[in-house]
Amino acid sequence: MRVALIDYDSGNLHSAEKAFQLMGRDAGAEIVVTADPQVAARADRIVLPGDGAFPACRTALGEVDGMAEALREAVLGRGVPFMGICVGMQMLATTGHEYRETPGLDWIGGQIDAIAAPGLKVPHMGWNDLVIDCPHPVLEGIGTGDHAYFVHSWQFKVADPAHLLAHVDYGGPVTAVVGRDNIVGTQFHPEKSQAVGLRLIANFLRWNP
Repeated sequence: MRVALIDYDSGNLHSAEKAFQLMGRDAGAEIVVTADPQVAARADRIVLPGDGAFPACRTALGEVDGMAEALREAVLGRGVPFMGICVGMQMLATTGHEYRETPGLDWIGGQIDAIAAPGLKVPHMGWNDLVIDCPHPVLEGIGTGDHAYFVHSWQFKVADPAHLLAHVDYGGPVTAVVGRDNIVGTQFHPEKSQAVGLRLIANFLRWNP
């Protein structure tokens, strides 16, 4: 099994690569960091990380010649299991509103809006308790009250509540995990979330949607 970790100069790939390699040993997975759309197109699983601003990440992904098309064909066309992390998850949305309106991939309907948390510090940074909204194989063994590590100022407002798998409370509900079909996304960083993050990665590597 080959897992493609997409490199488009918009993510902290080193720590994510280490976490996926650690859990990939038990799953018999080969973790490949790649900017080659042909490698992504042939992968058995795809992970799209992302750090920074939505428009910059979306532009950077679009500038890797053929990558967006390869991801669409693999994920939507062939049903390859996909995980987006942080801004990689946000780009699944229809539209992002950070700085300017920017089209997302529109794989999970919704908008990326600013976190409104009166009296609380934004960005939402640090550990927070997950609330599981919908059981999912990628969340197996992870329960309400388990901690995950967040760093973000913008959040995914899903159009269909069925696509909200987990949230946290930060001046109100803030989306933590989204998913539909063969696609999942985490707002938190699994590679920084210790046991919970490693469990989620292991679940993803075994997931057969």
